[in-house]
Amino acid sequence: MKCFVAVPMNTKQFSNPWVMFPKPNPQASLRLFCFPYAGGKALTFRTWTSNLPQNIEVCPIELPGRGVRLMDKPFTEMSLLTEAIASAIYPYLDKPFAFFGHSMGTLISFELARKIRKKYSLFPAHLFVSGRGAPQVPDDVSPIHALSEPEFIEELRRLNGTPKAILENNELMQLLLPMLRADFTMIENYLYLPEPPLDCSITAFGGLEDSRGTRDRLEYWREQTSADFSLHMFPGDHFFLHSAESLLFETLSGKLALPIPKAFSQQPVILG
Repeated sequence: MKCFVAVPMNTKQFSNPWVMFPKPNPQASLRLFCFPYAGGKALTFRTWTSNLPQNIEVCPIELPGRGVRLMDKPFTEMSLLTEAIASAIYPYLDKPFAFFGHSMGTLISFELARKIRKKYSLFPAHLFVSGRGAPQVPDDVSPIHALSEPEFIEELRRLNGTPKAILENNELMQLLLPMLRADFTMIENYLYLPEPPLDCSITAFGGLEDSRGTRDRLEYWREQTSADFSLHMFPGDHFFLHSAESLLFETLSGKLALPIPKAFSQQPVILG
């Protein structure tokens, strides 16, 4: 028998290695779970709390193999990762929530939304997808996860997402390479399986100079929602979320300020 309850946050908020709370906000009306790009970590979103509306509790996800979880084994399979995240964030779905993901984080947040729909009959109020085309569109980029170490590092350099100081620090790279290879293995082996569109609105973000998340590819996200869809392009390459940060915050704040649809504001957490 299932019962409807709200899980108290005071005892669980700081005991979960998956969910970070840079600035806990028990009075928040919505939680924004944030998912990083390949090689990224929860600290990627360290400035978000002070740049988004005060009624938003920013909850970055710390994936295994990085940040404070550096010694944890990273995942290489999307379905196993989203299953683990779904269980980990379940206690925090006792109020309206939204997902934001960039690049790899976009795929994670999308598959997680489908996972919690299937597993818990819960839905995010909004899905923000950034820097990656819709999952049903085949990726025409050559895989890099199995390249030799020098070739792999050179590809990381070309992608412009890893600071030069880190790429040139051999000791640090030896610590990070297993996680980076795992991330790209998961992305490049990802298999999209058709399901009905999500009921939540989807907002897509892209960089005007990004060859991976082009406007055409981002437009296909429209097919993944039965609700509203919008697309916003910003100056910059694949990592526009850093270079065009202020414009991104402005757009995100506007979207998050919209009234939460009643269907999403009254979702209970189901235990049992």
